[in-house]
Amino acid sequence: MHLLNDSSFKTLQAGIDAANLRQRAIANNIANSDTPYFKRSEVKFEELLQDEMKGNVSILSGKTTNEKHIPIGLNSKTPAAQISTDRNTVMNNNENNVDVDKEMTLLAENQLRYNAYIQQVSEQIKMMRIATGGSS
Repeated sequence: MHLLNDSSFKTLQAGIDAANLRQRAIANNIANSDTPYFKRSEVKFEELLQDEMKGNVSILSGKTTNEKHIPIGLNSKTPAAQISTDRNTVMNNNENNVDVDKEMTLLAENQLRYNAYIQQVSEQIKMMRIATGGSS
């Protein structure tokens, strides 16, 4: 029995992975804030997950009745985080587009998001432990 392999844990794990990737991207942006011609990067995950949950992706998919079946089309799954580079804006005279104040705000927001993901995983593990007769 795989208690930690359900879709909610996989989604939370993907969220944690995205927050880690976002942390590295923001840190890289801040570290290169004075580098001429550097273009900032950002990580998209929550928007992709929201699109997946709303069904804004391909509607054609095959039904699998066994885990060994090969999936056909896009099945409902957790999307992977994507890194994109903003090449269209300029913030400084050296054509760098990093705004340190904005990056610091994004860093704090990402930390809060990461903490929420970790707290949710902890609560789900606690509920499973109680449900299986273990102690809290």
